Amino acid sequence: MKTILLFCAFIGIVCASELKICDEDANVLLRTRDPLEIAQQLWLIGVRFEQWEASQPIDDTATEAEIQAAYRADIQKIVLEHGFRAVDVIHMIPPHPNQEAIRKKFLNEHIHDEPEVRFFVEGSGVFFLHYGDRVYAVTCEKGDLMSIPPNYKHFFDMGPNPYFTAIRFFTRTEGWIPYFTGDLISQKFVTDGSL
Repeated sequence: MKTILLFCAFIGIVCASELKICDEDANVLLRTRDPLEIAQQLWLIGVRFEQWEASQPIDDTATEAEIQAAYRADIQKIVLEHGFRAVDVIHMIPPHPNQEAIRKKFLNEHIHDEPEVRFFVEGSGVFFLHYGDRVYAVTCEKGDLMSIPPNYKHFFDMGPNPYFTAIRFFTRTEGWIPYFTGDLISQKFVTDGSL
């Protein structure tokens, strides 16, 4: 699998999928942008990381139905594996009226009683998986799928100027239901004053 570099034109920098494994004080122990190594390191802790390609062209004006059609085979595979009952598409494109409140909510460490599966159609965000005495910071970009098992402590940073479109999967129709841990570990990893 090749390393895929994606250019984030909206901020003018080169972005790529990345994994940083840190201790709980945010000291980096391992850093890689190799998708195969990212997948292998995450597999060791039971987390799935893979990359999908659209079966047909889509652009930033694509509807939810068009996005789901472009990834239909991969979506169906995940739905069958986990028994998901709902699939939707979320757009977080600035200026979003509730972006600050939504970001703060996602930055609080939490768990779910179902897998958290997200596929990035465009844009990026960072999942922080708090596993044992390590934090796995996974920057997900266009084409990346993350599947986090139930009851894994984690938080998500969409950044101060969020820009992403993601496909979300749920086992219940109520959607995203977090159980917050109360741990303030995210304050060690997010340093832009947003917490």
